[in-house]
Amino acid sequence: MRRHALLAAALACATAHAQQPPAERPKDEPAKVESLEVTQKRTTTTERRDSTAAKIVIGREEIEQYGDTNLGDVMRRLPGVTQGGRPGRGGPVRMRGMAGGFTQILLNGERIPPGFSIEEITPDQVERIEILRAPTAETGTRAIAGTINIVLREALRSRHHDLRIGTQLENGRFASNGSVTRNGTFSEAGSYNLTLSVNRRSREDETLEERTAAALPSEALTLDQRTTGTSVSRGDHLFMTSRFQWRLGPGEQASFQPFVVAHENESASRGRLDQPVGEAPYATSDGRSESRFRAARFMTMLTRRLGPGTTTELRAGAGTFTVDGTSRLEQVDAAGARTLLQETVTDVRDRSWNAAAKLARNWGETHKATAGVEWEGTRRREAPVTLLNGESQLAEFGADFDVSVRRNAFYLQDEWDPSPNWATSLGVRVEEIETRSDTPASPVSNRSRVTSPLAHAVWRWDAPKRDQVRASLTQSYRPPTTQNLVARPRLSTLYPVPGANTAVSPDAAGNPGLKPEIAHGLELAFERYLPMNGVVSVNLFTRRLKDVIRSVTELEQVSWAPVPRWVSRPQNLGRARTSGVEFDAKFRMDEVLPGSPAVNVRANVSVFRSRVDEVPGPDNRLASQPDMTANLGADYRFRGKPFSVGASLNWTPAYDTRATAEQLERTDRKSVLDAYAIWHIDGATRLRLSVTSPEPREFNTFSAYTTAEERQVLASTARNHLTTALRLEMRL
Repeated sequence: MRRHALLAAALACATAHAQQPPAERPKDEPAKVESLEVTQKRTTTTERRDSTAAKIVIGREEIEQYGDTNLGDVMRRLPGVTQGGRPGRGGPVRMRGMAGGFTQILLNGERIPPGFSIEEITPDQVERIEILRAPTAETGTRAIAGTINIVLREALRSRHHDLRIGTQLENGRFASNGSVTRNGTFSEAGSYNLTLSVNRRSREDETLEERTAAALPSEALTLDQRTTGTSVSRGDHLFMTSRFQWRLGPGEQASFQPFVVAHENESASRGRLDQPVGEAPYATSDGRSESRFRAARFMTMLTRRLGPGTTTELRAGAGTFTVDGTSRLEQVDAAGARTLLQETVTDVRDRSWNAAAKLARNWGETHKATAGVEWEGTRRREAPVTLLNGESQLAEFGADFDVSVRRNAFYLQDEWDPSPNWATSLGVRVEEIETRSDTPASPVSNRSRVTSPLAHAVWRWDAPKRDQVRASLTQSYRPPTTQNLVARPRLSTLYPVPGANTAVSPDAAGNPGLKPEIAHGLELAFERYLPMNGVVSVNLFTRRLKDVIRSVTELEQVSWAPVPRWVSRPQNLGRARTSGVEFDAKFRMDEVLPGSPAVNVRANVSVFRSRVDEVPGPDNRLASQPDMTANLGADYRFRGKPFSVGASLNWTPAYDTRATAEQLERTDRKSVLDAYAIWHIDGATRLRLSVTSPEPREFNTFSAYTTAEERQVLASTARNHLTTALRLEMRL
């Protein structure tokens, strides 16, 4: 109906223009043909509705709503997304509460480069965020939980520049941040964007760890330790990205996008050990560490038309990152005599490249077929050195370690709208990953190949209704990480060799024989689109997994110690299932309650259930998956006033996880309130006050390992702090 109205208006305008008497022109001057183009502005809501595969799009306005300085803080408020770590402090991003690589993270449609974290990106660098709940052949199937695609700022032909300067206070320590964005043109067909962000951080944290061991069944304590610690860390961070774009013709363009990341951190910590039961290894400890991270990468793309309805797209990229770090830990007894000195040097060098080619063919406006190939290669070298009281540790594993990863993929995808109400997408993707290391002490040779069929369908009601139903049948997978495959151990710092350690402070090592996890998934969703770009949806999903990867702690005879040590290694544990219901809504209050204030409301609730068959219940869930997570937010711009306010509450309840029959883990609830107030000084300048308030209580985690003879427990407590920020935002 809207399209017919626009066409009628265009026709009336053209007819009126034609009825006017033509102006006289010289006989030799050619006649000019006037053209009239009718376009409809696309929004994040229309992009979501028109997508065949389930997609949620988050635009610039929502990304910068709360003035976050970390992209992870933006992610926390998105539907079905959770974060590891303590409340308000960021951490790994997870969809549907599934940790450890179940979520695929893309940067401009490409897999995020090795060693890179999305927390390195500031929101000022991001154009939009796309959340895909089900995988597609084109975006990749290493996405059992889903895919998050982060699209960096695009080049604009308009000449405008943004400047943001802010300061932040947390636990008595100040941090500062700033960013500048510049847009412009360098030729008739070329445009560019340049964004530079800098951040100086300072934090002080207090922690408490309690370790106990009790003989069973008597419950007599054999170990009782209490460690209190304070650490102060400082860091400088820089992120710069740019995009150069050329329009080569209708539907043709080329782009080049490099980015650079650099940060330096230093920290100092001091701890005290009180041990009523057992022999105390030390009384106080002092630690210092320094680290430097450097990364540079470029991405380039060329899109050309080969003929009517046929286009080709070529992509390529390459990058490198380095990590250099040193740390020193000294422990002394009550008399002041040194009992331990541990020094560690970290040296990591990583090189990677990727290339892709895609061919797309359109048959009219309702049928599109796509075929593509992808290649990727990574080579990583590590040279770790650990000295314990002056003697080298893990000398039998050598000083250097090299590992290489190669990935190849091929996919076919067919999108067809058989009627105005139906839209379908069928695809298949074949992907092979090979990981190799010829290091004699810890060799790796692991190859996996997965073929994934995929099907999506959408039914849309006739206009003027705006509702639709989605369904997806997919196969996805999670390959083992390089760290999971490498057998070289990482030693417990609390219990160094040559002595014994405990089950709750184990060494960690890889397993070269791991197989990838395979998941078969079903998605069903109902979406209702409101007249003013609001949307309300309910999504149901289920996944059946086989060869589930989980870390298992066992007592082993090891080569790096004369006594048995507890070692945590990943293993394939059999089958599992996870299911859930996801509700999300975004609308203006007067859309659903006419006459009410124009308050923008965002709400989402996700409920999860999972079960690992090889682990006895209860709480035999997938690792780190809570029972639910929820967000509720509202924003309001005062009419006739230069002020706007908003608030958002994020909540995840406490939950227990049984990792194995012997291992139990407990995570405390998380609750974070974000609030802001903006003074719109003029059309180009505004001042923002933001407050992030984790629940004013201690955040606790708990792990226990129980056998027939003994129970070992580690309980950790961290304090949360209020964070206040002030930021000036200007458009120049």
